Amino acid sequence: MTDILKRAGMTDCKSLATPISVSKPTVFNADLYDDAIQYRSLAGALQYLTVTRPDLSFAVNQLCQHMHAHTVSHWEQLKLVLRYVKGTVTYGLRIRKLVSRDLHAFSDSDWASCPKDRKSTSGYAVFLGTNLMSWMFVLR
Repeated sequence: MTDILKRAGMTDCKSLATPISVSKPTVFNADLYDDAIQYRSLAGALQYLTVTRPDLSFAVNQLCQHMHAHTVSHWEQLKLVLRYVKGTVTYGLRIRKLVSRDLHAFSDSDWASCPKDRKSTSGYAVFLGTNLMSWMFVLR
């Protein structure tokens, strides 16, 4: 994560609490961003980062949909994601060298557990050794 921030020249930027603005809509600028290599390189690096940072998946997917024709607005959105990364450098799934190759799976569900809306929850997690490999949480 720090290498990506260095490449973008954003090691000293202010951090953000979310990767996408939740308070105001994005102002769209149709002017093409002039450095295609920089945009594609950073967006690709962020896409690789989503393997251990699922919290970035939605925002990075939005950026990667514009690899062929990215605008100044897309570049501004990419910088917002980088500012979020700056504030969450310690976040992520840790993948360690395997000592054990044991596979463990855990699941749980709770039918209509919320007394207000009677919604149910369910989820599972699958570990290979100590590494989390797959997970899901559903609120219905």
